[in-house]
Amino acid sequence: MRHLLSAADLDAGEATALLDTSDRLREALLGREVRKLPTLRGRTVVTMFYENSTRTRVSFEIAGKWMSADTINVSASGSSVSKGESLRDTALTLSSMGADCVVVRHPASGAAHRLAHWGGTGPSAGGAGIDTGGATTGTPTAIVNAGDGTHEHPTQALLDAATLRDRLGGIAGRRIAIVGDVLHSRVARSNVLLLATLGAEVVLVAPPTLLPTGVDTWPCRVSYELDAELPAVDAVMMLRVQAERMHGGFFPSAREYAVRFGLSEDRAALLREGAVVLHPGPMVRGMEIAPAVADAPNSAVLAQVRNGVHVRMAVLYHLLAGAPE
Repeated sequence: MRHLLSAADLDAGEATALLDTSDRLREALLGREVRKLPTLRGRTVVTMFYENSTRTRVSFEIAGKWMSADTINVSASGSSVSKGESLRDTALTLSSMGADCVVVRHPASGAAHRLAHWGGTGPSAGGAGIDTGGATTGTPTAIVNAGDGTHEHPTQALLDAATLRDRLGGIAGRRIAIVGDVLHSRVARSNVLLLATLGAEVVLVAPPTLLPTGVDTWPCRVSYELDAELPAVDAVMMLRVQAERMHGGFFPSAREYAVRFGLSEDRAALLREGAVVLHPGPMVRGMEIAPAVADAPNSAVLAQVRNGVHVRMAVLYHLLAGAPE
């Protein structure tokens, strides 16, 4: 695995291998007074975030540090980006400085794919790098997509799959509902692709105005009636309403959205016993999900956060520690 740009990059075997590695890394850290593994000692991981983030940025930093990598955060506001430097020049600069891996979040869909094309050369010997106009030495810098516009967020899909596997005992044959603002959600797209690859049946539930063009080609089913779907699902994933990406009226009001598509206590009571509630965060309590539902025993929201660190450790391991293909 050279890069992780899309959930579609992974077949069932590769995705399962990442989830298994995540489990082994979690077990390796259990009981350690100092949570450090020497796995990536001498490697340099740069997190480059052009959008605000708490969970993804911090979990990648923790993941790198727990595996003894040198982890550096670059924010757009505190870098030469604020002076007008292009994404390409920033990427080549970081690569030339010796970054083995760049984790990038960017508001433009496809930004991570462009970085993988431009990524320059890393410090490791033994392979050919991207041609930057001169001699190239070392292997290309690995690129991890930490969210590109409304396109994809593959590591979020992996941590969601890890959480579902922990709670349900497996993913194949399970029915998962993804509810809410699918149109603006990179999490939804990556989850549909990955969960379908792992053998789940996925149903999207959203108002027609919050479904993307071409959703009929996705490996999932579409529904507009949440109450009709909840009794038959093994897990329900509520999505954040991304108001910052909305220009115009996608639904009449926050109250009406909550009435039609929010996971209230009454709606949560429709779920079968053992069904799991997920949310990628940050949650808008009272609109997307009732506070009591978010904090209920069948809520896996905090488990998703915990699994995010171990899954991102696994991704860095497979990219940088020479794990078998």
